[in-house]
Amino acid sequence: MNILFVCTGNTCRSPMAEALMKKLAEEKGIQVNVRSAGIYALDGQRASEEAVHVMEEEGIDISDHRANLLYRNLVEESHLILTMSRSHKEQLLSKYGFLKGKVFTLKEYAYSVEEDIEDPFGRSIRAYQKAKREIKDALKEVIKRLEVDR
Repeated sequence: MNILFVCTGNTCRSPMAEALMKKLAEEKGIQVNVRSAGIYALDGQRASEEAVHVMEEEGIDISDHRANLLYRNLVEESHLILTMSRSHKEQLLSKYGFLKGKVFTLKEYAYSVEEDIEDPFGRSIRAYQKAKREIKDALKEVIKRLEVDR
């Protein structure tokens, strides 16, 4: 299964989600290909220092992450697309109508509620820690769904 995480700049939330999903899936023995991209990303931009720091707290190094702009081929190759906000989901569905049924907000897919993971960009380290916690908790639910579908 190919899973794509989408946020705005692909420097905070979606790279954290990508790295956490890889770790959680590996721990459970679930085979997934995980990528991330940003709707308005600048290709090649590094992950934010704060995102790198909070992921180090999880024992995960994302310092080599480089932002990817969301291109059509990425969405076409993905079986499941999880966005960090309703706005990202709406933009994807507006641009790529064929995605209906395979694009969800992360919290919608995890908990059946359409809530956003608040963007920590430019905010305190606590905002990054909160975003990471919310992402990790939601991903644990995603993993449960994937285990059932195996």
